[in-house]
Amino acid sequence: MELTEEFIEKENKAIAQEYKELLRISYQTLSDADKKMIRKAFDLAVDAHKEQRRKSGEAYIFHPIAVAKIVASQIGLGATSIAAALMHDVVEDTDYTVEDIERLFNPKVAQLVEGLTKISQVKKDLNISMQAENFRKMLLTLNDDVRVILIKIADRLHNMQTMDSMAEYKQVKIASETLYIYAPLAHRLGLYNIKNELEDLGLKYTEPNIYKDIVSKIKETKEQQDAYIKEISDVLKASLDAEGVDYIIKGRPKSVYSIRRKMKQQNVGFDEVYDKFALRIVYKSDPHDEKFLAWKIYSIVTDHYRPSPSRLRDWISSPKSTGYEALHITVMGPKGRWVEIQVRSERMDEIAEKGYAAHYKYKQGGGNEESGLDVWLNLLREALENSESNAVDFVEDFKMNLYAKEIFIFTPKGEIKSLPKGATSLDFAFSIHSEIGIRTRGTRVNGRLVPLNYELKSGDQVEVITSPNQKPTAHWLEYVTTSRAKNKIRNVLNENTKKIAEEGKELLNRKLRHLKITMSETVINELVSFFKLKTSLDLFYRMGIGSIENQQLKDYAAQKSNTFMNFFKSKIGRSKPAPEEEVHKQVLTHNYDLLVFGPEHDKLDYKLSSCCNPIPGDDVFGFVTINEGIKVHKKDCPNAISLQSNYAYRIMTAKWIDSTQQEFKAILNITGMDTLGLTNQITKVISNNMHVNIQSIALNGEAGIFNGQIAVIVQNNTILKKLMDAIKKIDGVDKVTRVYH
Repeated sequence: MELTEEFIEKENKAIAQEYKELLRISYQTLSDADKKMIRKAFDLAVDAHKEQRRKSGEAYIFHPIAVAKIVASQIGLGATSIAAALMHDVVEDTDYTVEDIERLFNPKVAQLVEGLTKISQVKKDLNISMQAENFRKMLLTLNDDVRVILIKIADRLHNMQTMDSMAEYKQVKIASETLYIYAPLAHRLGLYNIKNELEDLGLKYTEPNIYKDIVSKIKETKEQQDAYIKEISDVLKASLDAEGVDYIIKGRPKSVYSIRRKMKQQNVGFDEVYDKFALRIVYKSDPHDEKFLAWKIYSIVTDHYRPSPSRLRDWISSPKSTGYEALHITVMGPKGRWVEIQVRSERMDEIAEKGYAAHYKYKQGGGNEESGLDVWLNLLREALENSESNAVDFVEDFKMNLYAKEIFIFTPKGEIKSLPKGATSLDFAFSIHSEIGIRTRGTRVNGRLVPLNYELKSGDQVEVITSPNQKPTAHWLEYVTTSRAKNKIRNVLNENTKKIAEEGKELLNRKLRHLKITMSETVINELVSFFKLKTSLDLFYRMGIGSIENQQLKDYAAQKSNTFMNFFKSKIGRSKPAPEEEVHKQVLTHNYDLLVFGPEHDKLDYKLSSCCNPIPGDDVFGFVTINEGIKVHKKDCPNAISLQSNYAYRIMTAKWIDSTQQEFKAILNITGMDTLGLTNQITKVISNNMHVNIQSIALNGEAGIFNGQIAVIVQNNTILKKLMDAIKKIDGVDKVTRVYH
């Protein structure tokens, strides 16, 4: 791109325009001092990045301005955060230091910029997932200031919005990481709009064809959807006006990602996803009448449309721990379609749109009561202080609790506690206090003694029975689901484990000396691998509790001497081959010519993953495991996003090149109405399809409903799809879906 004077002048005007827009859209009221600070940060950023351009060719400064705009308007933070957002890449990419920022601005701005720089500087560590460790370090900044993470989410959102000029493999890696980490985090901080946009953009790059297909179908059906929403709105407006309610009604289509998730969960096509949109009624109210008015609107809505009692969500009486409040009513609209109607006051709407910032703003105006979000941040800090768990386990635990739906549990005194859905009575004990959790001997739910792994339901009243002599056991980790309880149990167990491991290490040293082997780091690593363990601590602990027998150590010693001899022989013949050469040498046989890997289309040994059972023709990728070589997964495998985000450096491209030499098993689930001769028709259709054999069949009918599972042997997924289409056409069959074990 030629940078003419005319072009640069035009660009400078655009930069100035963006800056004015930033001040105009700020959610917080900016004082003159605030504006002065933002101008100073803007000038510094312009100067620092003046030589830099983005991959797209535009001046780099457009990126920090865009991030600052998201921080100012969509997240709703104030001048300190806007200034930090403008300078978030300055220390990492230019000659400015954190000390310069502190000198020119103030310690708070410098602290935010430093936090953002630390996140960016986490280097790749091959022993654990880079992204998980990155995430963990990012969350550690919560101890300083939650605004670091909010600015980081804004940074990620703008990067996702401007990823078109990147290489495809980078797009997939960044999008997977976004779906794995940033979208759940935005959700947990109450930034629902940003969460939806991150998910949609994540889908755009991880499953581009599916994304384009859903977007085009939404456009095609937009006109009729708008007409449908107008029909409902007109009916409700008449009644709301008659009652003197001050409100606005907005139609809101469901996000592309949530439509995709529904299609996947329910095994249905786009047309069969019914609640693809929602109506939102936002009403004006003073704080005193908010709840009363919400239920008045509920009454008006249900006068016209029949509600589904099981899908009523009252987040007004019991707000979510993110601070979210609303009434969600799912009603049967015209033409027999379910429609979700969300009822919120303007205050609730602002909290839903802006999350943390609005929550904080309203909290400042209220009493000193600690908000749900602050409670959550405190729990998070507590989890972070446990340095025992590795980063990947930490992320998995944390994510489990991020997306979890909430249940509300009562203490014996009638106080209410919020826990994630699926929590057990032992989780509840730990939620009260970790010391109570550790000493839990038993639990009573609604007056009845129940096991420690009893799954709680909203409204349960739980009493914890403690004993000073009680100690956690390893089984307790299976009894709990919350990160807090797991971390506390692990901490107590680890203290005990370390004592046993120290004794085990001494014992192992003595036994190895007896076998004429000197204990060293190499020997320990070989033993960890030999016993298929994860760490040296596992090895010493097993030694300490006596689960490793003398014969097993002798087997290791024998294998070690054999390996040495083979290595010695190969040294005489020729120099040791590179690891890649070894792989090629052992696998070039005709049995492995169906899949090729990497840019060079190498033929490598592989295993088909059991979590998604790929067959020839499926879109797949290879994953290099530690102990089992290359495992092949489908691109839409439930674990794909986690693998691509956490272990990007272990992903290999893969594609099928020949599927005529081998046959594969696929399992089909068939449901429908139990009609006479249906089994006979299904088996006839299968056997009439060339290249398909039935391996096993299990069919049953109950109360007029037919349900069956058939295992068929096919050569590729084209034949399988043809077979599924043929079965669908049989009279009485409702759905045919492929099952992944």
